[in-house]
Amino acid sequence: MTTETHTWPELAEALYERLTGHGTEISYTYEDFEIDVPSSTADNAKSAHWKLNGTLKITTSEKA
Repeated sequence: MTTETHTWPELAEALYERLTGHGTEISYTYEDFEIDVPSSTADNAKSAHWKLNGTLKITTSEKA
């Protein structure tokens, strides 16, 4: 497994694998937060403009 992440799906997969089985929840609360999210790690990547106002929760679980 590589230690570098090059795409958003790779980042999401790595985060999920790291948290699964630990009963983990990450909670972020935002108020009028705006960010430009790049489509890749390339220098000239296009970005999507996101606006967040509320709570973003990331949770994992394992099915028995």
